[in-house]
Amino acid sequence: MMESKEAGDAEARGPSTRMVDAVVALIMAALGAVVIVSSLQIGAGWGDDGPRSGYFPFYIGILITGSSLVNFVLALRRPPDGDIFVEYSKLRLVLAVLIPSIVYVFAIRWLGIYVASALFIAAFMRWQGRFGWAKLFVVAIGVSISLFLLFDIWFKVALPKGPLEAMFGY
Repeated sequence: MMESKEAGDAEARGPSTRMVDAVVALIMAALGAVVIVSSLQIGAGWGDDGPRSGYFPFYIGILITGSSLVNFVLALRRPPDGDIFVEYSKLRLVLAVLIPSIVYVFAIRWLGIYVASALFIAAFMRWQGRFGWAKLFVVAIGVSISLFLLFDIWFKVALPKGPLEAMFGY
């Protein structure tokens, strides 16, 4: 009986709620600071004709940063109670989607949305779904071509292009 309980305890490990609260508060404070700095760069004061472009975002940035720092302090002041935010096994499942999604967003800049989307779909079909190569290529390329036809050709909405589309003159 003792062995199964210890195995269950090892499986139930993960980051504490207190730590996650503190990290999220710091991330939000950093985002608020970015808003403040950006607002100051474009002008956060009052012009002859009213508020400048960065006036309202500046104060929103102050509110975000201030409230996030309050949340950070509250998270640190809360006594550690061993409360687990998420088990590592569940966190791995979330990261298995989150990390490739982040890579996909950055790949759009260099490859364009259609090539990045085809690679993203193909990778997920192979890695998560264990689909065969033939089905994977048909779906990934078919979806990207369909999206290209829909947005670029029929709706005339220009989406980010990469080197492949440039080769074809788009």
